Amino acid sequence: MLAYSSKDNSWKNKDTDKLFEAILKLKTVAECEDFFRDLLTLAELKEFANRFKMARMLAYTRKPYWRIAKDAHTTTATVTRVAHWLKHGMGGYRLILNRLR
Repeated sequence: MLAYSSKDNSWKNKDTDKLFEAILKLKTVAECEDFFRDLLTLAELKEFANRFKMARMLAYTRKPYWRIAKDAHTTTATVTRVAHWLKHGMGGYRLILNRLR
């Protein structure tokens, strides 16, 4: 069982609200690239992109977790965590995956 539930809102505060408001002001991929490259380390940016890759693979393919882990250069535990949030999270992955279709 994972330590956090989708109903845990303890992370929400004025600072997270301001961060999300700022993200909503971005208008182009280039603006997003610039902002997120300034905000995140290269390792964080790569990890976020890799998690999103796993979410897409989980949503759009029938590959087993071990294969997704191999393709994403990660562990099956990480794939399992992404799958958990895809299925039981707040719906953010599904929302954006549907919008990108």
